[in-house]
Amino acid sequence: MNATSDMLRLIVGFRVSQAVHVAAELRLADHLAAGPLNVSTLAERVGADPDALRRLLRALSATGVFVEQPDDVFATNELGATLESQHPARLRAISSNTSSTYFWDAWGRLEHSVRTGENAFYSLHGMNVWEYRSQHPEAAERFDAAMVAMTLAVARGLAESYDFAAVRTLVDVGGGHGGLLAAVLDAHPAIQGVLYDLPHVVATAPAELAARGLGDRVRLEAGSFFEQVPADGDCYLLKSVLHDWEDDDCVRILSACAAAMRSDAVLLVVERLLDGPNEGADTKFSDLNMMVLPGGRERSADEFGALAAAAGMSVTRIVPTSTAFHALELVVT
Repeated sequence: MNATSDMLRLIVGFRVSQAVHVAAELRLADHLAAGPLNVSTLAERVGADPDALRRLLRALSATGVFVEQPDDVFATNELGATLESQHPARLRAISSNTSSTYFWDAWGRLEHSVRTGENAFYSLHGMNVWEYRSQHPEAAERFDAAMVAMTLAVARGLAESYDFAAVRTLVDVGGGHGGLLAAVLDAHPAIQGVLYDLPHVVATAPAELAARGLGDRVRLEAGSFFEQVPADGDCYLLKSVLHDWEDDDCVRILSACAAAMRSDAVLLVVERLLDGPNEGADTKFSDLNMMVLPGGRERSADEFGALAAAAGMSVTRIVPTSTAFHALELVVT
């Protein structure tokens, strides 16, 4: 390989992303899970044009996602299986959100954000991404499913890495459907949980918590973390919340947490941390994602420390997990 071919591969990389997205939307991996299928049969099952589907499958097979066999037959493999709807990693949900129209269009305005410093999504739609999702249920469903999927590994990593032995009441602030909270409660049976988020978010949580046998261990509370949070926690969680917001808003969120916390309580800010020069590409591209979609940013440990100080808090330690995320432990000063 040389620099020219390497750069060309980067330039056209979007084509693979979109091909994988279409495969995920058509649930091709689900249909191939039971065994190889002729493309005509597969096209009939998924509602696709046979010739167009053949062209998609052979391109993805050349990429290693599926396997092309003689006589127009295609099979799945270990990589393709990760797109199955029930795969533990739930990558299909992440693809469904990341390459959907509302997400894709915002990334198409990355240049606008870089030139102006403005949020690409707002410049495109005249509203922020949260307002948009509240008005477009399909986009909200894609996002919620992707967040559940992305939380799975992080939740296990946090439950294994942080010592929750002294915690009796754990409050997950902005906790969505409760995936992170549930993982910690599963690992620590003595803990009671509080799931706190906007009313329309917590309204969808009871069924999932009940399915995991946690309905009687989690209290649901609704409200805005800009205004107040529940006041009876030993430990509070903020996972992937602060990176959605610019500094002033982050200080408001942290201040609301600080106002609710007892002197012996701790707040765990679970986020990616920016690495030094020329490393940490995943986090730095996540930072671009924050710029074009919600309007926030990824931060370094020092930047989180400055936010904490502005809210009357301090970082006592930083706990690495087995994932790309760290848990920053904050106390009220």
